[in-house]
Amino acid sequence: MAERDPEAVGQFVEHFASALTDAGLQRMHARVFAALHGTDSGRLTAAEIAETLQISPAAVSGAVRYLIQFNLVRREREPGSRRDTFVVDNDSWYEAIVNRDEVILRWQLSAKKGIEALGPDTPGGRRMAESLAFFEFIYQELHELIARWQKIKDERAEAD
Repeated sequence: MAERDPEAVGQFVEHFASALTDAGLQRMHARVFAALHGTDSGRLTAAEIAETLQISPAAVSGAVRYLIQFNLVRREREPGSRRDTFVVDNDSWYEAIVNRDEVILRWQLSAKKGIEALGPDTPGGRRMAESLAFFEFIYQELHELIARWQKIKDERAEAD
């Protein structure tokens, strides 16, 4: 296995975290997620994350709690151990997007209630109807996008 330049890896982690922060992820969450991506195993303990990023255990705890909530990482515990290991899988992005279904459906329900409350013929009701149409479009497109990705992923696996 090739040796890595720890400084280059650290720069990658910070650069990737910065890109994620620019997209809306909180900085600490982004740094932890990027640090996990920067490992071959995709797994680190909380202590390893804290050491790698030079952050407090409390910062690690808050970040992983958030990342777990959105299925970007998962928590594992070795049998007989009291230490948690945090894992980022190769398909973490896929899992996070797939789990957006539930959120989009809640947005749709909320928009429908908004249309009802505001009245469909009011400016606010029409605005909510446009939002509902967009949410329905996104929901459909997301399913088609996921199906296309699965096909590409399967083709890539066959090629390997």
